[in-house]
Amino acid sequence: MQDGRHSQLELLARRQFQNYDEMYKVVDFLNKTLKEHDLIFGLTKDKEGTMTVSIYQT
Repeated sequence: MQDGRHSQLELLARRQFQNYDEMYKVVDFLNKTLKEHDLIFGLTKDKEGTMTVSIYQT
């Protein structure tokens, strides 16, 4: 938080994939590698097993 303002995340892209057990490793790698470029990657999995990767800019 800077100057009393909350930073907001801007959704840049979202893509769904079939279940892939090691997708979390890919997302972790991307977060560690690209955090200096103000990018955050998120991963969700629904009840059917479909995984969604979201890319945000801070």
